Amino acid sequence: MAWVYLGVAIAAEVAATSLIGFTAGFTRLWWTLVVLAGYGLSFWMLALTVRELEIGIVYAIWSGVGTAAIVAIGVLFLGESLSVAKLLGIGLIVAGVLVLNIFAGESAAHG
Repeated sequence: MAWVYLGVAIAAEVAATSLIGFTAGFTRLWWTLVVLAGYGLSFWMLALTVRELEIGIVYAIWSGVGTAAIVAIGVLFLGESLSVAKLLGIGLIVAGVLVLNIFAGESAAHG
């Protein structure tokens, strides 16, 4: 169930971050409430996730996947540019998450 919670946490965070521009600096009440609810749901799901999985791995996946998704949404839907630097940065984030996941079990077995 932890992986489901993590998926919901990522989706809620990405949705909230994608909509934050609609708050106009948190001056538009309803959009502000939607964004805050999204972040609240995300953190609640993270709290449920870390009951079963290591927080370092959970946070790496949450932040890494969330960052990559926000960059993709920005490029695909918000008119942001895609550069070699952005692609390299996302690649490094994905590589870092993979390294943490691959070697997390190994360190737990030796620790």
